[in-house]
Amino acid sequence: MAAPLRIQSDWAQALRKDEGEAWLSCHPPGKPTLYGSLTCQGMGLDGIPEITASEGFIVNEISKKSIHISCPKENASSKFLTPYTTFSRIHAKSITCLDISSGGGLGVSSSADGSMKIWQASNGELRRVLEGHVFDVNCCRFFPSGLVVLSGGMDAQLKIWSAEDASCVATFKGHKGGILDTAIVDRGRNVVSGSRDGTARLWDCGRSACLGVIADCGSSINGVAVGAADNSINLGCPEQMPSEREVGTESKMLLLAREDKKLQCLGLQSRQPVFLFIGSDAFNCCTFLSGFLLLAGLRAVKIPQAACWERLLYR
Repeated sequence: MAAPLRIQSDWAQALRKDEGEAWLSCHPPGKPTLYGSLTCQGMGLDGIPEITASEGFIVNEISKKSIHISCPKENASSKFLTPYTTFSRIHAKSITCLDISSGGGLGVSSSADGSMKIWQASNGELRRVLEGHVFDVNCCRFFPSGLVVLSGGMDAQLKIWSAEDASCVATFKGHKGGILDTAIVDRGRNVVSGSRDGTARLWDCGRSACLGVIADCGSSINGVAVGAADNSINLGCPEQMPSEREVGTESKMLLLAREDKKLQCLGLQSRQPVFLFIGSDAFNCCTFLSGFLLLAGLRAVKIPQAACWERLLYR
């Protein structure tokens, strides 16, 4: 596994000042972390800073929009890009979750400061503050319409909000622990939630009612994802007739990233197992790349890891 390089988040601003510095590091698996720094020696006539790296690191290339750094000892290199724009006044503390509406006009984000806000994606202008969760908001996302937001919090509640007037139009109760992630099925008549209580639940948005427990894992579910299955994947048949309130669950897979080091996939409508993969550490997040490709991130002891699977779905 390649050793990842990391750099100070505001390096672009820090290195545009004379003698400005920014830290960087290399994290080789199973070895001590290598730390270094970058220093600005002045600005060139073209407006590009002249940067030197401390021992063990090399600046291969720099432009107004990027910098390419390498660590020869570990045969590692990375190209870091400057942000197109930065919105620094939306939240006072770190952002825990973020989503952009389907049209790209609005953003919604939750923060460690306990707030959840809707803002203009073009300029970061604050549009709405969504208040109603008792404790921290762990996850937030737009419905496909871009006019409605789904959130889940440590108060074990799911909430649906109007992006137009910030009103809470529905609250779902049933989980016994904080909600850590959500997924929207098709256009949004049904949604899925994963919780610290170890269950994944399917909800009817029209009636604010739980349609069933899809999985009871006995361990926190850190991430959930819904994806359309490839025709060659056998999702099994439901043991009971699905509720007429289930809309768009047929031919869908549900992926669960679990705290107990397991990545689990089920048929969303059938509730039948597709595969169960045991990893080296807790799975923090997951997503579908296609009908037969999926991506999941692990909380490894030494460094974060990400893995992509294809064959699992065909076992």
